[in-house]
Amino acid sequence: MTREDEQLKYRIALTLVPGIGSVVAKNLVSYCGSIENIFRKKKYQLEKIPGIGAERADAILNQKVFDRAEEEVLFVRKHKIKTYFYLDNDYPARLKNCDDAPVLLFLKGDTDLNASRIVAIVGTRNATSYGKQVTEILIEEFSKYQATIVSGLAYGIDIIAHKESLKNKLPTIGVLAHGLDRIYPSAHKPVAEKMIRNGGVLTEFISKTNPDRENFPSRNRIVAGMTDATIVIESATKGGALITADIANSYNRDVFAVPGKIGEKFSEGCHELIRLNKAMLIESAHQVAELLNWCDDVQDKLGNRQLKFFHELKEDEKVLVNILQQNGKLDIDTITFQSGMPMSKVSFTLLNLEFAGVLRSLPGKVYELT
Repeated sequence: MTREDEQLKYRIALTLVPGIGSVVAKNLVSYCGSIENIFRKKKYQLEKIPGIGAERADAILNQKVFDRAEEEVLFVRKHKIKTYFYLDNDYPARLKNCDDAPVLLFLKGDTDLNASRIVAIVGTRNATSYGKQVTEILIEEFSKYQATIVSGLAYGIDIIAHKESLKNKLPTIGVLAHGLDRIYPSAHKPVAEKMIRNGGVLTEFISKTNPDRENFPSRNRIVAGMTDATIVIESATKGGALITADIANSYNRDVFAVPGKIGEKFSEGCHELIRLNKAMLIESAHQVAELLNWCDDVQDKLGNRQLKFFHELKEDEKVLVNILQQNGKLDIDTITFQSGMPMSKVSFTLLNLEFAGVLRSLPGKVYELT
């Protein structure tokens, strides 16, 4: 094994230890100094680490974990799969800010997981003709902004979003609830193969992992966490789309919902999100782009407005200024995470502060005080 393969083996092994989730795994790496040191420690040393104990220490040192990890390294290399460890520079930055983000991701495809504009489009598996039409219109409009479209490759709204993205030559990423040795549902394999050429399929699960029910909420957190916003097009009052929306809200990400007909089963979920202020009502991709500050005309309108600088900053502005005073230069994702505000509000407030001469923007959506 090369040094690179050996490192990947340790990374995969960490994800395979029973009873060790992503949060505990990251704490272990931090406590031990490196991922290799975790597996080099004696059992009594591991037992002393908070939250580990004898049972988890035995699981960490179990040789079967390494044997399975070595097998997965061979699979990854054979199929030219890209891997993203949470400490890597190219790991999705938006997702990295989520406490429960996966330790390791596997990608089959060719795309930038840190593209400047990424949105999730989710909805019911039982899409109506209205839902299909809305999805097609939104994707066509998003082509103007060259957004990357993320969904779950499921029946209904998901697969429509992927197909329309391909039709409009937009990168599209399908997040899976199983390993990359299969595509579920199998009927979507031809679409997935096309996506690999402009986007890809992404998962945290190793090969031979079945698409079990409990894996789908885990999949949904990746969809919500790696995007700027989640758009729900159709949903009943229960379903995976609403789970994704709830997770996005917990990450302080923007959530949008498309309204439908009153009394329609698959409009009820969207209406409930709007009624409970868990989502903003939108009718077009342009509205999403405005709220996410993607539009040049929005920036022009702001630029033409005379902004007066007040020594007494607004409360939202004070929060962001204090964060930058404490940390110096920061990217917008980190600022959003630390502020606890929605991304759209942070972006708009930063723009106001920039025009007021309080801060300046740097390449890569990084900001610093003037």
